[in-house]
Amino acid sequence: MNHRTVNQSISLIVVWAILLTLPVWIGSVGGYTDLASRVLIIGLAAMATNLLVGHAGVMAFGHAAYFGLSAYGTGLVIKYLVPSTPIGFIAGILTGALGGAIIGHLLAKLRGIYFALATIAFGQVFYFIAFRWNSVTGGDNGLTFHRQPIDLGFTQIDISSSLVFYYTALAVFAVCAALMAILLRSPFGHTLLAMRENERRARFLGIPVNQHLWLAYTLSCAFVAVAGSLYGMLNNFVSPHNLHWTQSGDFVLMAVIGGMRSFWGPLLGAAIFVVLQDYLSSITDSWMFFIGLIFVLVVLFIPRGIVGLLQRKTS
Repeated sequence: MNHRTVNQSISLIVVWAILLTLPVWIGSVGGYTDLASRVLIIGLAAMATNLLVGHAGVMAFGHAAYFGLSAYGTGLVIKYLVPSTPIGFIAGILTGALGGAIIGHLLAKLRGIYFALATIAFGQVFYFIAFRWNSVTGGDNGLTFHRQPIDLGFTQIDISSSLVFYYTALAVFAVCAALMAILLRSPFGHTLLAMRENERRARFLGIPVNQHLWLAYTLSCAFVAVAGSLYGMLNNFVSPHNLHWTQSGDFVLMAVIGGMRSFWGPLLGAAIFVVLQDYLSSITDSWMFFIGLIFVLVVLFIPRGIVGLLQRKTS
């Protein structure tokens, strides 16, 4: 076992030890269980965005659309159709993933700034639909609903409890993280890295680049949709802001702060962003200035992110 493998194993143990015990000690450092859940869920969204941005090498600023679509899908199903958390959860994921698949097909031939701007444009279309469709989405007032206990037949999981919801979300996060890790280690994942490093060479090797990009976009949106559904249930509320392009920018910012070239970097970036947002917004209206300052410092001095800096120090 080489030095790099040992470091990866240690990092994996540390990450999961922190996540498993987070609700136990977060209160002692001024946090609360719902904040831990938000770190976990937003971290999943940032990791899903980074699947496309960091590993495939294309800038996407529209993932909040599928994050919000999923949250709305879950809320609408639970409130108006079937008061069932599993059905609402699945409906939300399918809504976000389907939206990603359709838009991804339209974007697959674009590259560079054109791709980035098109993702923003399509994302804003969904935002304005949610903002204007008052009779369904609640418009600017948002949609309020209540997550329901999960009925397993022989017992119920009461996810109205913050602690129970955290560990339920952690189980979902674990499945998604495992699937993303498997995906990145597969031939398809290596193809994405090849496209990121040199798309022209990838084409010369016979790789159907557009089809791979479309599939990567769809999978990335599906994972973001999982996070969106969980986020809606965490708050029992969803608003058009969840679809706004600035939310997409936050996901990218988290990935950059944590480290776009690393698997766990976006989760670390999300933890820093969410915790600082929660703390700073309680003491100043200019909290975004400090987040922006951290982003600028990271870009200037540690372009590979905090995880990249840690890896360099331990290597």
